[in-house]
Amino acid sequence: MSIELFNRLEQKVTSAVEALELLKMEAEELREENSRLKQEREEWERRLSDLLGKFDEVDTGAGN
Repeated sequence: MSIELFNRLEQKVTSAVEALELLKMEAEELREENSRLKQEREEWERRLSDLLGKFDEVDTGAGN
C-alpha cells in the first residue's frame, strides 16, 4: 500500500470518527430536549386536569 493511499485512508477514518462524535453530541442534546419537553407536557396535562376538575366542581355545584 502506498503512503498516499494510507494517508487518504487515515484522513477518511479521522473524518468518520469526528462525524460520529458530532452525532453522539447531537443525540445527547436531543435526549435532553426530549426529556425537557416530556416534563413540560406532563406539567400542561396536570394543569389541564386541574382546570377540568374545577369545571366539574362548578357543574356539580350548579346541579344541586
